Amino acid sequence: MDLQQMRYVVAVAETRNFTRAAERCSVVQSSLSHRIAGLERELGVRLFARSSRRVELTSAGEAFVARARECLTAADLAAADAAAAAGVVRGRLAVGVIVTTAAVDVPELLQRYRALHPEVRIVLRSGRSDDLVAAIRDGELDIAFLGLPEDQRPSEVETLVLDHDEHVLVVPAGHRLAGASRVTLRDIAEETFVDFMHGTPARAQSDRAFAAAGLARDVAYEVGVVELITRLTARALGVALLPSAFARPLAEGDTELVLVPVVGGPRRIEVLAWSRFNPSPATRAMLDVLGVPSAKPVNGPGAS
Repeated sequence: MDLQQMRYVVAVAETRNFTRAAERCSVVQSSLSHRIAGLERELGVRLFARSSRRVELTSAGEAFVARARECLTAADLAAADAAAAAGVVRGRLAVGVIVTTAAVDVPELLQRYRALHPEVRIVLRSGRSDDLVAAIRDGELDIAFLGLPEDQRPSEVETLVLDHDEHVLVVPAGHRLAGASRVTLRDIAEETFVDFMHGTPARAQSDRAFAAAGLARDVAYEVGVVELITRLTARALGVALLPSAFARPLAEGDTELVLVPVVGGPRRIEVLAWSRFNPSPATRAMLDVLGVPSAKPVNGPGAS
């Protein structure tokens, strides 16, 4: 058994397709299938249940893939550490980002990082803050840019607050409050709202503010992407609350949307998060680019 066979099995497990797995691994399908069949003979078990239309892991395959991922991660980290010791940063950097990130220009940051470390393969994933934190804990992401309620900090990861921000009210141009210099939560409590999905950190920022003020509101439109929030608002279907640092550039030159300051409104923090357990050389290099003090590896799960 070798690492390449493990990579082939993991690729098939993730794509559920031998052809796509072969494309991912830059190998012809016949070679990938032959290597996996050889591994199955060596192990004496079938890793995949196959038909002309479906590929699924067997119970033995699920057990194998779980350990294979750990072995591949350890092997990649060993290679990256060896390169780093020689002064070269290699490996993979998986970055997570929320769509409303404003404290950091992520494309510019990644461009700058790639110029410094061209041998690192960068992958980017957008999503909800809570999902991104879970992905860091599970080892799927190395670092992420989050947006959280001001009093919330994720556990089991290292964090650094990048910025504090307050929300603004977003209304269509013809709305009754479009000309207001400022509003309170009580002024807008009877409005119909467009907001993020219930239970997400992005939604919690507004929910907590209304709850603290002893007010209820009607969120009729729950969506997962900010573009749909602004489109629904522009059509006068509701009003929205969005972080000011993100909303202001969004509304510049937009004649359909008006931003109104909110007194005592929701506040959020933008947070940088990364794994506290043995960050890779590629992760430490990104922290250096961001000006974060050097992160020291944690020796084990019980370390603090």
